[in-house]
Amino acid sequence: MKAFVLCAVLATSAVAPAFAQELVARQGDDSVRLSDSACKSELVLARLEPAVARQYRSASATFQGQRFQACWRLVGNAAHLVYEDGDQGIIPTTELKPDMTA
Repeated sequence: MKAFVLCAVLATSAVAPAFAQELVARQGDDSVRLSDSACKSELVLARLEPAVARQYRSASATFQGQRFQACWRLVGNAAHLVYEDGDQGIIPTTELKPDMTA
């Protein structure tokens, strides 16, 4: 699973992240970038229940030097990611920081 490196199990009390820019979670050279734009990946959307598909936003991940497209939605205090190949991951909102490189 691509996001397993970023799926630290943490007790969090964070609120939903605000979007003035993209949010990113990093661990070493691996990263997940979350956008507030709607999910447009047909491969991901086909894997989602139609009732929740509109809640998913665009995301991308870099894992071991490879880039992957994904979509995400906020579930409690975590971002739930679904990748185009069907892998899934969870990132606690406390791991998400504004992207200062963009």
